[in-house]
Amino acid sequence: MIITDPLPTLLIIPTGIGCSLGGYAGDAIPAARLLASASECLITHPNVMNGGSLYWSETCIQYVEGYSLNLFAAGEVFLKPVRQQKVGLLLDAGLESDLKKRHLQVADGCVASLGLNIGPAITTERAIQINLKKGLSGSSWGNIEEPDILLRAAEKLKKAGATAIAVVTRFPDDSDGLETKLYRQGNGVDAIAGVEAVISHFLVKHLLIPCAHAPGLAPLPIDYDLDPRTSGEEIGYTFLQSVLVGLSRAPDLICKSAIQTKEHALLSNTDLGAVVVPQGALGGEAVLSCIERYIPLIIVSNQGVLNVSSTKMRLDCLSGDTNNNILYAENYLEAAGLITALRHGINIKSLRRPINCLKELNDE
Repeated sequence: MIITDPLPTLLIIPTGIGCSLGGYAGDAIPAARLLASASECLITHPNVMNGGSLYWSETCIQYVEGYSLNLFAAGEVFLKPVRQQKVGLLLDAGLESDLKKRHLQVADGCVASLGLNIGPAITTERAIQINLKKGLSGSSWGNIEEPDILLRAAEKLKKAGATAIAVVTRFPDDSDGLETKLYRQGNGVDAIAGVEAVISHFLVKHLLIPCAHAPGLAPLPIDYDLDPRTSGEEIGYTFLQSVLVGLSRAPDLICKSAIQTKEHALLSNTDLGAVVVPQGALGGEAVLSCIERYIPLIIVSNQGVLNVSSTKMRLDCLSGDTNNNILYAENYLEAAGLITALRHGINIKSLRRPINCLKELNDE
């Protein structure tokens, strides 16, 4: 029996760009599970794994916040898998008392029913105030009016022993807005996703511990024309549970400068065997770092609002007979097949037709 080692694979589906798969409430989780099965070591980010009230936990999936992924792909940090994180809960003072209590009850429920290690909890000194915005491309983003207040609370949690932080901030309600209606019907971009990434990026940059965000929102009125991809957000009063589950086993972030000799348990960018990313979303830092290091790039047809494509990036000239690092997949089923082939050392060309004859190398 041949024992095949895992092929660490990076799955990226950027936040707030409305991808057909992965642009909604955890609708990329099945794809992540499939790729994790094919690779036996999948590294991905909260946008992929957070499904509102729905979640999935597997030991071979590493839950890594987006800014951390950039550092990892660039070789600036290593990932250290853990058995359990102590997840501190950071609550925005802008949350109404009932909404705040709902989130605390979710945390209690995750301790009682799932055995997670959660606490301490802290509320910011005052509301941090979130502003939602939309880019020219149609992608969502935004800003925080009181970042210092947010960071001060997070620093207190870390000092109190939290090894990861779940953040809940009060977001503007827009249940009657056109963008929200389009999103719930499967035809729009998640209006809050972009600024959620801003919040987690900001905290990870300053604290270098796993962080993820859950928005605090009033319950939406029922919609009888709801797209199934958004249904995970309709089940409960909060989206916190999927964040807590993800963070509970998120790997530690180990700065490269703190490592003298790499431990066997640590994951680095040199361990990566593939990176999977949507066509049209190839301009991110992590993807560019992987391209520079000749890590096999699997580009999947998964439409979003961005158009940073392989053609515009001139990656097409890197594929073909002289370079096998740029691969294309029509969907994540096909991407899983490519990962399986890479992992088992099967020449991708042998699986496609026609097969070109060998060319003889002639001296010039």
